[in-house]
Amino acid sequence: MLSQYAFIAIFAVIAFALPVIGLVMAWFLRPKKPNPAKNATYECGMETIGDTWVQFKAQYYLYALVFVVFDVEAIFVFPWAVAYNKLGLYALVEMVLFVFILLGGLLYAWQKKALEWH
Repeated sequence: MLSQYAFIAIFAVIAFALPVIGLVMAWFLRPKKPNPAKNATYECGMETIGDTWVQFKAQYYLYALVFVVFDVEAIFVFPWAVAYNKLGLYALVEMVLFVFILLGGLLYAWQKKALEWH
């Protein structure tokens, strides 16, 4: 029984060592020619004007989070809709419950005015 865990341990060590070895070799083999042009901050190939540190409002992250939640909902609803004829009443009830839970989250965010653009 211990030999079965030995295979898993060897696999884990190899899985950890291969990326580390690759990164260390890349670090040793890379060209080391630093200069101010390489350390300059740029965006889309253009030099920046003014301060480069910009803080975004937390509101943008809330929009992204709501988008991800409903994107995940689409990922779950699409296969369900494709196999709708083969599924029974239990799957329909589960999907309705899933959509109502997400709808409750949307209504909560709407009530807290988290989706208003300020």
